[in-house]
Amino acid sequence: MESVNSSERNTQSQESDHSLSKVPYDERKMGWLSITNITFGIATAIFYFQIGSVMALQFGAINAMISAVYAIIVAGIMGTVIVYLSARSGMNVNLMSRGGGFGYIGASLTSLIYASNFIMYCALEGMILVYAVHEFFPVIPIWLLIVVFGTLVIPLNWFGIKQLDKLQKWSLPIFFIFLITAIVVSFFTTSKYDGAFWTYMPEGVQVGGTALLLCIGMQHGIIGLTALIASDYARFLKPGHIKGGSLAIGFIPQIFCYGVMGGLGIWFGVRLNEPNPGVYIVHLLGIGGALFTMLTQVRINVTNIYSSSLSLSNFFENVFKFTPGRRFWVVVAGVTAMVLMLGGIVDHLDTALTFQGVFLMAWAAILVTDFIAVKLLMKIGPGYYEERQEYLYKWNPVGVGALLISSLLGTIAALGYMGDFLASTAAFFAAALAAVLTIIIAYITKGKNYLNAEVNDIDQRDILVKK
Repeated sequence: MESVNSSERNTQSQESDHSLSKVPYDERKMGWLSITNITFGIATAIFYFQIGSVMALQFGAINAMISAVYAIIVAGIMGTVIVYLSARSGMNVNLMSRGGGFGYIGASLTSLIYASNFIMYCALEGMILVYAVHEFFPVIPIWLLIVVFGTLVIPLNWFGIKQLDKLQKWSLPIFFIFLITAIVVSFFTTSKYDGAFWTYMPEGVQVGGTALLLCIGMQHGIIGLTALIASDYARFLKPGHIKGGSLAIGFIPQIFCYGVMGGLGIWFGVRLNEPNPGVYIVHLLGIGGALFTMLTQVRINVTNIYSSSLSLSNFFENVFKFTPGRRFWVVVAGVTAMVLMLGGIVDHLDTALTFQGVFLMAWAAILVTDFIAVKLLMKIGPGYYEERQEYLYKWNPVGVGALLISSLLGTIAALGYMGDFLASTAAFFAAALAAVLTIIIAYITKGKNYLNAEVNDIDQRDILVKK
């Protein structure tokens, strides 16, 4: 196995992706601004328009705005801690999970589900683009648009993080030009609602109560993802940028995701009485709207495919010792996303978001709790993250037990078997339960399942917690 790992790591070094090992110190050269720029590919997705528009029209603008503030705070706090851990260890959440309470087989299961979430999002974002272009060019068959735009993100991911940085950097100014133009045009478009947009409230709906909980429930479907995904890029952060950079990378994209893009989604949705941005952006900007949608969706989908390829690499290396390289998994993820688009994934969006939110929030809560409560305060387990299989148990009950129990109960709650309140807050319930279980199981096991052998080659810079 050692020769396989060595060969794989050499290949990854050439690609600068390190999907199966931590990033060496001499390759952590990216500034916090560059990392934040890459994560803006996520933050500028039109999907956040759609979430804001749907919430405002169904549950009222004020409830949608309150839920956006909640999402910024929760995702920002979790994201900041995870970015800090990733930058300090040189690992993404898949690798950190190995030594952070899951074991290397336990962590591979989280990698597989994580990858499936990104592929699902890629399909969803791709369909927004397909519908936008089809709205302007109805003569082009939808299946052909799916194949064209689904294939496009594969070559854009071929050369790894440096290529992503360049793509996001040069496309961001173009994005803002289109965005500002859409806002200006909307001011000169007759609003279909007479009052101020923030006063919009559907008949029979009130501020707070069930409507607000339903808005928060929708936010839970993506909070966990936006908090976790930054680790795929933060592992390349310069050591000197870690403290301030962690806060910036943790919060700035969340503010833009939920505050700016979500807020504009509320604005557009209420003024135009339309929840689908693929429709109203094209109506506002014509062919420019189709180009704007194309730009935003390509920006988000290259990050979706990149993160899913890293997760698939981890899963198949851990479980099957199959290591064809990240580029192979880029193709697999891209093709799978196209299959989901052709199969109508959008028709099952609500269900997918509900269960995704439960799992991802629980996973993020375990990683944060393992560091802050277990490692830092309780001094249980190693004070660093170890990703090499030869030093790890296959399973660690701390993370695996907490994740399985909290996800199971969270899913039962989401299905409505624990009452309306927990049905609307199932992901938050799962996260809180996961945090408590992590502490309890760590205390019972006394950290016995983190390492199966003494590690003698740990660099002192890898140690996060002094025992």
